[in-house]
Amino acid sequence: MADSYSFVKGGKLKLKGQKDKKHKKHKKRKRDEVEDHSTKDESQLAEELKEHGGWWSVKKFDDITGNIAIEFGNRTYINAQDNGRFMLGSPREFGEEPDPVEILTAIKLDETKIALKSGYGKYISITPEGLVVGRSDAIGSREQWEPVFQEGKLALNSYNGSFMSVDDDGDIICTSKTAGPQEILQIRSNVVKEVDPKAHIPKEEKGSLKDAEINYVKKFQSFQDRRLRISKEEFVHVKKAKKEGNLHETLLDRREKMKADRYCK
Repeated sequence: MADSYSFVKGGKLKLKGQKDKKHKKHKKRKRDEVEDHSTKDESQLAEELKEHGGWWSVKKFDDITGNIAIEFGNRTYINAQDNGRFMLGSPREFGEEPDPVEILTAIKLDETKIALKSGYGKYISITPEGLVVGRSDAIGSREQWEPVFQEGKLALNSYNGSFMSVDDDGDIICTSKTAGPQEILQIRSNVVKEVDPKAHIPKEEKGSLKDAEINYVKKFQSFQDRRLRISKEEFVHVKKAKKEGNLHETLLDRREKMKADRYCK
């Protein structure tokens, strides 16, 4: 697919004479950044759900299933007409979900392609002139679509290598062989998106503190004699370290004293 589409690629701006610097980040700082990023993701999702009436923007292929809506611009969705054609609908109000005629059904065909069915029960394809229509009763090659994700953007590729977009009259078309700004869209889903509150926590720490210490010993200890070496020091210091935010450093110190950690001095 690389030859059939192109996105504008951005890069980091590098000033003349500027040198790349390698920064060593403290473990606690790195952990705090992960937690902060997770909090921002949850906050952004909540705001997005609020703005779009519970519909969120998909970021990967596996999310495209069941009820979806295709959005061009901001809160404007394609909708099915009773003659089988598709038009860009009127902008939804803040917090308003897509209309029933703007809701499609996505069906996965393989690892990269999907079929789309309108509310009229017809599969979506394109005419020889590049007009997007929903008039098919079965899925053939013309009814196959490929979502293309690149650099946080999404475009929808038809069977003949053209991308979906909107013309000046509001008709939904597929005529461009490249994905420029006019072909960038959002696919939204209303499938309940559950946020795992522990997603940012390392898998080694998802049990008790005792389990966490054992998991880290297993991860870093060199097993010359195939025996786990767990610190015999009082565990109260570990509990205190977790509250103060320096759990990793405390566990490292305990392993270092056991002289079993291959990363210790």
